[in-house]
Amino acid sequence: MFESALDFDEVSIHLGGREILSPTSFSVKPGEFVCVIGPSGCGKTTLLRAAAGFVTPSGGQVSRKGQAIMGPSREVAFVFQDYGRALLPWRTVQANVSLALEAAQVPAAQRQARIARVLETVGLSAHAGKFPAQLSGGMQQRVQIARCLAQEPALMMMDEPFGALDAMTRESLQDELARLVREQGLTVMFVTHDLEEAIYLGDRVIALRANPTAGEPSLAAMLDVPLPQPRNQLTTKEHPEFLRLRRELYQYLGHH
Repeated sequence: MFESALDFDEVSIHLGGREILSPTSFSVKPGEFVCVIGPSGCGKTTLLRAAAGFVTPSGGQVSRKGQAIMGPSREVAFVFQDYGRALLPWRTVQANVSLALEAAQVPAAQRQARIARVLETVGLSAHAGKFPAQLSGGMQQRVQIARCLAQEPALMMMDEPFGALDAMTRESLQDELARLVREQGLTVMFVTHDLEEAIYLGDRVIALRANPTAGEPSLAAMLDVPLPQPRNQLTTKEHPEFLRLRRELYQYLGHH
Protein backbone atom coordinates (compact mmCIF):
# COMPACT_ATOMS: atom_id res chain seq x y z
CA MET A 1 0.00 0.00 0.00
CA PHE A 2 1.17 3.52 -0.78
CA GLU A 3 2.11 5.69 2.19
CA SER A 4 -0.24 8.41 0.93
CA ALA A 5 -3.44 8.29 -1.10
CA LEU A 6 -3.12 11.90 -2.22
CA ASP A 7 -0.23 14.38 -2.32
CA PHE A 8 -0.32 18.13 -2.84
CA ASP A 9 3.16 19.40 -3.72
CA GLU A 10 3.40 23.21 -3.78
CA VAL A 11 0.06 23.39 -5.59
CA SER A 12 -1.05 26.85 -6.70
CA ILE A 13 -4.13 27.71 -8.76
CA HIS A 14 -4.93 30.88 -10.68
CA LEU A 15 -8.36 31.46 -12.21
CA GLY A 16 -9.46 34.56 -14.09
CA GLY A 17 -6.14 36.26 -13.41
CA ARG A 18 -6.53 35.84 -9.63
CA GLU A 19 -4.63 33.53 -7.32
CA ILE A 20 -7.22 31.24 -5.73
CA LEU A 21 -4.74 28.96 -3.99
CA SER A 22 -1.16 29.88 -3.15
CA PRO A 23 1.55 27.17 -3.00
CA THR A 24 0.20 24.49 -0.67
CA SER A 25 1.62 21.12 0.34
CA PHE A 26 0.17 18.24 2.37
CA SER A 27 -0.63 14.53 2.06
CA VAL A 28 -3.70 12.42 2.78
CA LYS A 29 -3.19 8.87 4.08
CA PRO A 30 -5.19 5.87 2.80
CA GLY A 31 -8.38 5.54 4.84
CA GLU A 32 -8.04 9.02 6.34
CA PHE A 33 -10.97 11.42 6.70
CA VAL A 34 -9.66 14.96 6.16
CA CYS A 35 -11.94 17.96 6.64
CA VAL A 36 -11.12 21.32 5.03
CA ILE A 37 -12.35 24.56 6.58
CA GLY A 38 -11.72 28.26 6.02
CA PRO A 39 -13.39 31.58 5.23
CA SER A 40 -15.55 31.95 2.11
CA GLY A 41 -13.44 32.47 -0.98
CA CYS A 42 -10.28 30.88 0.45
CA GLY A 43 -10.15 28.12 -2.17
CA LYS A 44 -11.67 25.12 -0.37
CA THR A 45 -13.80 23.95 -3.31
CA THR A 46 -10.99 24.69 -5.78
CA LEU A 47 -8.65 22.53 -3.70
CA LEU A 48 -11.19 19.70 -3.77
CA ARG A 49 -11.69 20.04 -7.53
CA ALA A 50 -7.95 19.87 -8.10
CA ALA A 51 -7.83 16.66 -6.05
CA ALA A 52 -10.61 15.23 -8.24
CA GLY A 53 -8.85 16.23 -11.46
CA PHE A 54 -11.48 18.81 -12.45
CA VAL A 55 -9.02 21.73 -12.15
CA THR A 56 -5.42 21.75 -13.37
CA PRO A 57 -2.94 23.43 -11.01
CA SER A 58 -1.14 26.51 -12.30
CA GLY A 59 1.92 25.39 -10.40
CA GLY A 60 3.01 22.33 -8.44
CA GLN A 61 1.42 18.92 -8.70
CA VAL A 62 -1.39 16.81 -7.24
CA SER A 63 -0.60 13.09 -7.18
CA ARG A 64 -2.65 10.01 -6.42
CA LYS A 65 -0.69 6.92 -5.35
CA GLY A 66 2.46 8.55 -6.68
CA GLN A 67 1.03 9.35 -10.12
CA ALA A 68 0.32 12.90 -11.26
CA ILE A 69 -3.42 13.57 -11.67
CA MET A 70 -4.10 14.51 -15.28
CA GLY A 71 -7.91 14.50 -15.18
CA PRO A 72 -10.99 12.88 -13.60
CA SER A 73 -10.80 9.19 -12.67
CA ARG A 74 -13.35 6.51 -11.80
CA GLU A 75 -11.33 5.93 -8.64
CA VAL A 76 -12.54 9.31 -7.37
CA ALA A 77 -16.18 10.09 -6.57
CA PHE A 78 -17.46 13.63 -6.03
CA VAL A 79 -20.47 14.46 -3.84
CA PHE A 80 -21.89 17.93 -4.48
CA GLN A 81 -23.76 20.18 -2.05
CA ASP A 82 -26.63 20.77 -4.49
CA TYR A 83 -28.09 17.25 -4.44
CA GLY A 84 -31.19 18.47 -6.32
CA ARG A 85 -29.16 19.31 -9.42
CA ALA A 86 -26.92 16.28 -9.06
CA LEU A 87 -29.83 13.88 -9.60
CA LEU A 88 -31.80 13.39 -12.82
CA PRO A 89 -35.46 14.10 -11.97
CA TRP A 90 -36.84 11.78 -14.68
CA ARG A 91 -34.91 8.78 -13.33
CA THR A 92 -35.92 6.72 -10.31
CA VAL A 93 -33.60 6.25 -7.34
CA GLN A 94 -32.23 2.98 -8.70
CA ALA A 95 -31.87 4.45 -12.20
CA ASN A 96 -29.94 7.44 -10.81
CA VAL A 97 -27.56 5.06 -9.02
CA SER A 98 -27.27 3.05 -12.23
CA LEU A 99 -25.72 6.09 -13.97
CA ALA A 100 -22.36 5.39 -12.33
CA LEU A 101 -22.43 1.79 -13.50
CA GLU A 102 -23.50 2.72 -17.02
CA ALA A 103 -20.64 5.21 -17.24
CA ALA A 104 -18.23 2.50 -16.10
CA GLN A 105 -19.73 0.12 -18.72
CA VAL A 106 -20.64 -2.45 -16.09
CA PRO A 107 -22.65 -5.22 -17.84
CA ALA A 108 -26.41 -4.82 -17.36
CA ALA A 109 -26.68 -8.28 -15.79
CA GLN A 110 -24.37 -7.19 -12.94
CA ARG A 111 -25.94 -3.81 -12.22
CA GLN A 112 -29.06 -4.79 -10.32
CA ALA A 113 -27.26 -6.63 -7.53
CA ARG A 114 -24.76 -3.80 -7.10
CA ILE A 115 -27.52 -1.17 -7.03
CA ALA A 116 -29.49 -3.18 -4.47
CA ARG A 117 -26.38 -3.50 -2.30
CA VAL A 118 -25.55 0.22 -2.19
CA LEU A 119 -29.19 1.22 -1.65
CA GLU A 120 -29.31 -1.14 1.32
CA THR A 121 -26.06 0.37 2.59
CA VAL A 122 -27.57 3.89 2.67
CA GLY A 123 -31.00 2.73 3.87
CA LEU A 124 -32.96 3.38 0.68
CA SER A 125 -33.98 -0.12 -0.43
CA ALA A 126 -37.67 0.67 0.13
CA HIS A 127 -37.45 3.78 -2.07
CA ALA A 128 -35.71 2.32 -5.13
CA GLY A 129 -38.66 2.99 -7.45
CA LYS A 130 -39.31 6.58 -6.35
CA PHE A 131 -38.29 9.73 -8.19
CA PRO A 132 -36.14 12.46 -6.58
CA ALA A 133 -39.14 14.81 -6.18
CA GLN A 134 -40.79 12.21 -3.95
CA LEU A 135 -37.84 12.21 -1.52
CA SER A 136 -36.75 14.51 1.30
CA GLY A 137 -33.52 16.49 0.97
CA GLY A 138 -31.67 14.03 3.20
CA MET A 139 -32.85 11.08 1.14
CA GLN A 140 -31.84 12.80 -2.10
CA GLN A 141 -28.36 13.33 -0.70
CA ARG A 142 -28.25 9.64 0.27
CA VAL A 143 -29.05 8.77 -3.37
CA GLN A 144 -26.09 10.86 -4.50
CA ILE A 145 -23.84 9.12 -1.95
CA ALA A 146 -25.17 5.72 -3.09
CA ARG A 147 -24.37 6.59 -6.70
CA CYS A 148 -20.82 7.46 -5.68
CA LEU A 149 -20.46 4.24 -3.67
CA ALA A 150 -21.61 2.27 -6.71
CA GLN A 151 -18.43 3.46 -8.46
CA GLU A 152 -16.47 1.60 -5.77
CA PRO A 153 -14.11 4.58 -5.46
CA ALA A 154 -10.85 4.71 -3.55
CA LEU A 155 -11.35 8.40 -2.79
CA MET A 156 -14.48 10.41 -2.01
CA MET A 157 -14.52 14.20 -2.46
CA MET A 158 -17.40 15.91 -0.63
CA ASP A 159 -18.15 19.62 -1.09
CA GLU A 160 -20.35 20.78 1.83
CA PRO A 161 -22.72 17.86 1.20
CA PHE A 162 -24.87 18.50 4.28
CA GLY A 163 -24.83 22.30 4.25
CA ALA A 164 -28.39 22.70 2.92
CA LEU A 165 -29.97 20.18 5.32
CA ASP A 166 -31.72 20.78 8.63
CA ALA A 167 -29.74 20.08 11.82
CA MET A 168 -31.31 16.70 12.68
CA THR A 169 -30.99 15.34 9.14
CA ARG A 170 -27.40 16.60 8.96
CA GLU A 171 -26.44 14.82 12.19
CA SER A 172 -28.08 11.60 11.01
CA LEU A 173 -26.16 11.70 7.72
CA GLN A 174 -22.91 12.56 9.50
CA ASP A 175 -23.21 9.35 11.53
CA GLU A 176 -24.20 7.35 8.46
CA LEU A 177 -21.25 8.70 6.47
CA ALA A 178 -18.82 7.97 9.32
CA ARG A 179 -20.10 4.38 9.44
CA LEU A 180 -19.75 3.92 5.67
CA VAL A 181 -16.22 5.31 5.66
CA ARG A 182 -15.14 2.94 8.45
CA GLU A 183 -16.82 -0.11 6.89
CA GLN A 184 -15.55 0.50 3.36
CA GLY A 185 -12.12 1.92 4.15
CA LEU A 186 -12.71 5.04 2.05
CA THR A 187 -10.34 7.98 1.92
CA VAL A 188 -12.32 11.22 2.19
CA MET A 189 -11.71 14.94 1.69
CA PHE A 190 -14.67 16.87 3.07
CA VAL A 191 -15.20 20.63 2.72
CA THR A 192 -17.36 22.35 5.33
CA HIS A 193 -17.98 25.73 6.96
CA ASP A 194 -19.13 24.02 10.15
CA LEU A 195 -16.34 23.70 12.74
CA GLU A 196 -18.20 21.11 14.81
CA GLU A 197 -18.89 19.01 11.71
CA ALA A 198 -15.20 19.13 10.75
CA ILE A 199 -14.06 17.99 14.21
CA TYR A 200 -16.80 15.39 14.58
CA LEU A 201 -16.09 13.69 11.24
CA GLY A 202 -12.40 14.28 10.67
CA ASP A 203 -9.26 12.40 11.57
CA ARG A 204 -7.57 15.68 10.69
CA VAL A 205 -8.74 19.23 10.00
CA ILE A 206 -6.98 21.46 7.46
CA ALA A 207 -7.59 25.20 7.72
CA LEU A 208 -7.05 27.51 4.75
CA ARG A 209 -6.48 31.26 5.04
CA ALA A 210 -8.19 33.89 2.92
CA ASN A 211 -6.10 36.27 0.78
CA PRO A 212 -2.62 35.05 1.73
CA THR A 213 0.13 37.63 1.31
CA ALA A 214 2.86 37.16 -1.30
CA GLY A 215 4.88 34.04 -0.56
CA GLU A 216 2.43 32.88 2.12
CA PRO A 217 0.81 29.43 1.63
CA SER A 218 -2.97 29.03 1.65
CA LEU A 219 -2.55 26.26 4.21
CA ALA A 220 -2.72 27.94 7.62
CA ALA A 221 -3.08 25.04 10.06
CA MET A 222 -3.43 21.26 10.35
CA LEU A 223 -4.93 19.75 13.47
CA ASP A 224 -5.13 16.07 14.32
CA VAL A 225 -8.41 14.94 15.91
CA PRO A 226 -7.53 12.21 18.43
CA LEU A 227 -11.12 11.55 19.47
CA PRO A 228 -12.17 7.89 19.85
CA GLN A 229 -14.26 6.13 17.19
CA PRO A 230 -17.12 5.54 16.74
CA ARG A 231 -18.25 9.03 17.72
CA ASN A 232 -21.48 10.10 19.34
CA GLN A 233 -23.40 13.31 18.72
CA LEU A 234 -23.72 13.97 22.47
CA THR A 235 -20.74 12.47 24.28
CA THR A 236 -18.15 13.31 21.60
CA LYS A 237 -19.21 16.96 21.51
CA GLU A 238 -18.90 17.14 25.31
CA HIS A 239 -15.40 15.63 25.27
CA PRO A 240 -12.73 18.08 26.57
CA GLU A 241 -10.58 17.49 23.46
CA PHE A 242 -13.53 18.30 21.18
CA LEU A 243 -14.09 21.56 23.06
CA ARG A 244 -10.39 22.44 22.92
CA LEU A 245 -10.21 21.85 19.16
CA ARG A 246 -13.40 23.85 18.57
CA ARG A 247 -11.97 26.76 20.57
CA GLU A 248 -8.69 26.66 18.64
CA LEU A 249 -10.41 26.58 15.25
CA TYR A 250 -12.92 29.25 16.27
CA GLN A 251 -10.09 31.55 17.35
CA TYR A 252 -8.35 30.94 14.03
CA LEU A 253 -11.46 31.73 11.96
CA GLY A 254 -12.36 34.69 14.17
CA HIS A 255 -8.86 36.08 13.64
CA HIS A 256 -9.25 35.73 9.86
